[in-house]
Amino acid sequence: MKRILVIAGSDSSGGAGLEADQKVIAAHGCYAMTATTALTAQNTQGVYGIHETPSDFVQKQIDACVEDIGVDVVKTGMLASAATVAVVADTLRKYGIKHSVVDPVMVATSGAKLLPENAIRILCEKLLPETFIVTPNIPEANLILKESGRPAIEISDLEGMKQLAAAVRELGSKYVLLKGGHLPLTAERKVAKSDSDKKLVVNVLIGDDVEEVVELAYQESRNTHGTGCTLASAIACNLAQGASVSKAVRMASRYVEAAIKTSVGLGKGSGPVNHFHSLQALPFAPGGFIEYLLDREDVKPVWHGYTHHKFVQGLGDGTLPPERFKEYMTQDYLYLKVHFARANALAGYKAKTLDDIAMAAQIVTHVRHEINLHIEECKEFGLTQEDLEKCEESQACTAYTRYVLDIGQSEDWLALQVSLLPCLLGYGVIARRLHDLQATHPPKEPNRYLTWINNYIGDDYNAAMEKGSALIEKHAKKQSPSRVEELAAIFIHATKMETGFWNMASA
Repeated sequence: MKRILVIAGSDSSGGAGLEADQKVIAAHGCYAMTATTALTAQNTQGVYGIHETPSDFVQKQIDACVEDIGVDVVKTGMLASAATVAVVADTLRKYGIKHSVVDPVMVATSGAKLLPENAIRILCEKLLPETFIVTPNIPEANLILKESGRPAIEISDLEGMKQLAAAVRELGSKYVLLKGGHLPLTAERKVAKSDSDKKLVVNVLIGDDVEEVVELAYQESRNTHGTGCTLASAIACNLAQGASVSKAVRMASRYVEAAIKTSVGLGKGSGPVNHFHSLQALPFAPGGFIEYLLDREDVKPVWHGYTHHKFVQGLGDGTLPPERFKEYMTQDYLYLKVHFARANALAGYKAKTLDDIAMAAQIVTHVRHEINLHIEECKEFGLTQEDLEKCEESQACTAYTRYVLDIGQSEDWLALQVSLLPCLLGYGVIARRLHDLQATHPPKEPNRYLTWINNYIGDDYNAAMEKGSALIEKHAKKQSPSRVEELAAIFIHATKMETGFWNMASA
C-alpha cells in the first residue's frame, strides 16, 4: 500500500483540507498520514476562524510519520505560516523526498486569506526548488510571481495560461500544473466573457519533458469546495502508484471532473465534491459473502422454508413415511449422478486458474463418494442401483437441474457455484441441525433416517462444503455491488428449486 503524507490544515466541514485529502487517498487505495498545520472553523459559506499549529510541532508530526511508516509522496495544502513552509522545505530535503505535490493554498473559495505574504515569499525561495509538482490556480500563480518580484501575467487565452505556468516553473519546481477552474475558456480557447461562452476548463502541465493541456467540459456547479485539495491528492496517489506525471495529472483531472458531476449539494454555499464517486463498497467483508447472503431479508424466509421443510422435519424425528423417502432418494440419485457431477465438471471447465480447476475436480470426487454412500443407504430400504437407474426423472428434478445447467452455460463461473450452493451448503446445515436434534429431542423409536443424517455431517462432506465455500468466498470479494444482487437472486431461485425437491417427495 502506497503511503501519502499530507501536510495541511483541517476543514471542520469536511469538504477540503485534510478531511478531503484522506477521502481521496482512501478512494485511490492508498494509505494517508497527516501533519496538521492548522485547525479551521469553516463550512460551505466561509472560514470563521483559524488556529495555527506551532511549526515545531508540525515538524514532530512529520518526523513521527516518516521515520516509522515511511512515505512515498508528500502532498501539501494550507501551510498557514512562513515557519511551517520552511519546515516542509527542510523535510523534503532532509528525507530526500523524490515526489512531492505542493498545492499552494493561499485563499479559500470563500475569499478568506490562508497564507500570509511573507510565507508566500518563503514558498518561492525555499519550497518550490524542492518541489516535484506545484498546482496553483491562476490567482495563486500570479500571487507567487508578485511575491517573487516578477510581473503578473494577465490571461486572455490558452497561450497566456501556458506563459503563466512557464513563469512559475522558473522558480524551481520540476513541474507546474496551472489549474484553469477560475477562468473558463470558450470553444476557441479564449477567456469566456459570459456564462453562455463558458465551454472548457483547461489545466496546463509544464515541465522539462512535457507541455500538456488537459481539457474538461465546463460544468455549471456550486459544488466546488475543496477541488484544489482533491486534485492534488489524486495526483499524489497516482504518482505513488507509478503513473507518469502526465498520466497522473490526466487521471486526477478526470477524477475531479466526475467528483463535481456526481456531487450532491451539501450545505448552503459552495458544497463539497463527491470523493467516492467510483468506489463501490461491498456489503460484506472478505470471507463474509455466504454469511451475508444467509442474513439477507429476502433470503432468510426462503432459506428457512428449505432447511425447515416438513420433509426435513420428518427426517429428524423419524416420522417420514418410508415410501416418501425412497422416492426422494431415487430422484436425488439421478440428480447427483447425472447433473450435480456434470455441473461441477462444467465449473472446472469455466474456471480460470489451475487451482480452481483442481478444486472443482476434488468436488466431483466428493460427489462420487456421496453417490456410493447413497447407493448403500438405498439398500437398507430395499432399493438396488438397478432400481434407481430404471426410474424416470421427476419434473422437479428436471426443472432444478436444467436451471443449474442453464446458469452454468449462460453465466460465469461464480454464478454456477452460487446456483449449486443451496445444495452443497443446505444439506450440511440441515444434517447438523437434525443430528443435534437427536440428542435434545430423541425420537421415541430408533430413527431409520440416521444414516442419511450422519452421511451429511461426515468428514468427507464437511470437506466438500469447506472447499466449495472457500472457492465462492475467494471470488465473491472481487464482485461489484450490482453483481452481488444478481448472485443473491440466483441463490434464492436455486434454494426454491431445492425446496421443490422436498415438495415433490412430500406430495
